[in-house]
Amino acid sequence: MAPYFRDLCVAKNCNIAIIGAGPYGLSLAAHLKAAGADFRIFGRPMATWRNHMPRGMLLKSDGFASNLSAPDPASKLKAWCSARGIEFNDRYIPVPLSVFCDYAAWFQRTYVPALDVRQVTSLAAMHPGFALTLDNGERIEAAHVVLAVGLTHFTHTPECLTGFSPELVSHSFYHRDFDRFAGRHLLVIGAGASAIDCAALATEAGAHVSLMARASSIQYQTAPDPDAGSWLERFQEKLAAVFRSEPRQTEEAATTPGWFMRNKLEGKVLEYLGYTIDTAREEAGRIAVTATGSEGQTLTVTADHVIAATGYRPDLRRLPFLDSGMLDAVTHTDHSPRLSGNLETSLAGLYVLGPLAAQSFGPQMRDMTGAESAAPRLAAHLARTAQARRIKAA
Repeated sequence: MAPYFRDLCVAKNCNIAIIGAGPYGLSLAAHLKAAGADFRIFGRPMATWRNHMPRGMLLKSDGFASNLSAPDPASKLKAWCSARGIEFNDRYIPVPLSVFCDYAAWFQRTYVPALDVRQVTSLAAMHPGFALTLDNGERIEAAHVVLAVGLTHFTHTPECLTGFSPELVSHSFYHRDFDRFAGRHLLVIGAGASAIDCAALATEAGAHVSLMARASSIQYQTAPDPDAGSWLERFQEKLAAVFRSEPRQTEEAATTPGWFMRNKLEGKVLEYLGYTIDTAREEAGRIAVTATGSEGQTLTVTADHVIAATGYRPDLRRLPFLDSGMLDAVTHTDHSPRLSGNLETSLAGLYVLGPLAAQSFGPQMRDMTGAESAAPRLAAHLARTAQARRIKAA
């Protein structure tokens, strides 16, 4: 397929443009800055984490695996906590969301101070390079673009739960706190980390919670064993197990609830496990969900509200700023781009980090562990590419 180009008049140039300022975008920017690269990064810093993760949540990743990435050893979460007298342990103390967000804000100020919080509203391919339009109308030309967009655009809700008022059905992405459900009947759909967090925190807020899922049981992470060897050995074993698994298993492994959530949930919510939703309907201002069990039995649960903690499906088509011609130029599988070993798409100069890269690089791209490996790798590649261009131009 021939590459797609659009002629646009642009105002400013840079070598590398990063779209997205979550863990992947900030980590890549920190490595590029350390390498002296010419880049710009656009987006609100850690917006999904600050605005869409449940207040009071504990990270499911262990402390040692909850870092943003920069060449400076002092950039690690452990070092940051130590300098401030904040309790930390590589494996035995879950990381509170509030601590992680404070750490990430410090990381951005320290290693990526030139972050541009404006949003990219349009991205189109040119010859050569790309043209970006920002939310104030400014246009910028970049030789390379990195999509580090996170999960914001990729919420997935089963079709049978779509079309209802937000007062009746919503995705877990839109819930920061659960106080408004106090005294109300809440049905949470799903058995992954998001579902368990929502169910537990809503229960603590005073809601009457039921949990429904296709899974026959909730698979929590294994509690840490102090006699099981070093955390690095366990981490390597875990990664090896993930990559030996089938695609569906790897996705489930990436969303497994933390071990510390078991006591927050078990015995405190009604669990309807092994059920597949058939239909949902509104009844007198409430919502009734009918499902079929693994043995063919039928169940109807009526609630004041349903939270679909049903995950995310990365899909290039759902990026509102991406020019339609670029969609045709990028080779994909199930609308996730196929990437080279350097995380480059089939459209030369367009790279991908984070969840959109999971199809090619595995489930670690859905959490922060992927940033620690992918960000320095891509930064080194882009620095080499820029150096080669300078030598050729000379």
